[in-house]
Amino acid sequence: MKSIINEFKITNGEKFSLEDFDTAYSADIKKEDSETILEELIKEISLLQPALFADKRYALLILFQAMDTAGKDGAIAHSLSGLNPEGCEVFSFKQPSADELNHDFLWRHYKALPQFGRIGVHNRSHYENVLITKVHPELLLNEKLPGISGLKDINKKFWGGRYESICSFEKHLTNNGTVIIKFFLHLSKNEQKERFLKRIDDPNKNWKFSAADIQERKFWDDYMNAYEKAIKETSTEQCPWYVIPADKKWFTRIAISTIILDTLKSLKLEYPVLPKAEKEKLEEAKKELLGD
Repeated sequence: MKSIINEFKITNGEKFSLEDFDTAYSADIKKEDSETILEELIKEISLLQPALFADKRYALLILFQAMDTAGKDGAIAHSLSGLNPEGCEVFSFKQPSADELNHDFLWRHYKALPQFGRIGVHNRSHYENVLITKVHPELLLNEKLPGISGLKDINKKFWGGRYESICSFEKHLTNNGTVIIKFFLHLSKNEQKERFLKRIDDPNKNWKFSAADIQERKFWDDYMNAYEKAIKETSTEQCPWYVIPADKKWFTRIAISTIILDTLKSLKLEYPVLPKAEKEKLEEAKKELLGD
């Protein structure tokens, strides 16, 4: 799976293009084997979580970005199903509130960062500020930004500043112990259509469908351009992007779990070693318990 990880990993966006990534890719893995593979990955991740908590040198921040129906919720539910909820928090970022708009665009995301030893999952993230706002720049006028009085002021220089802010934010976090995994679930437009139709045809899934989703679908090419540009501008060795094929949900979950597991293993987590005096106290406690 290590070679598969490298196929998805983007550390330098200079030559990056979404067209180079197959949304239906599944390596040589068969669907009938996927459940067993995923179960084993989940088990291994669950065994490393206590070490992350005890080590407390790192926090793990996992970001999910994708178009509607790409399977973010399902990927989070399945890939992280083995985690102890006490050591993991999931935040879903929607349209910013009035209070959030009274702060800089990173404020609400900084507030949701995981503590050392914990895992934080952001369902949509600070990247929405260079994605939906790129497709609908009129939303930026709600931020009342200095120097931005109209759409004409939202130019190449403005977007360059946003990408720079994001890169600086992530560099600061990684330099101080927060390990970031950035997932873009890469879905084809045709597969999205099929999933929308299933939501409409299945009464139990009607609640997931919104007419607004169809309106956003009309901006598909604009969103793809925005994602491609964001990945190009913010992929680094410290904070790479992973472009995950999303047409086959079972493979998406395997790929995500593999990357999370590989990341945790790379941290070389260690349980704290007690000082000699504390160890002696343990031995004394053991003798006392055995003598009861």
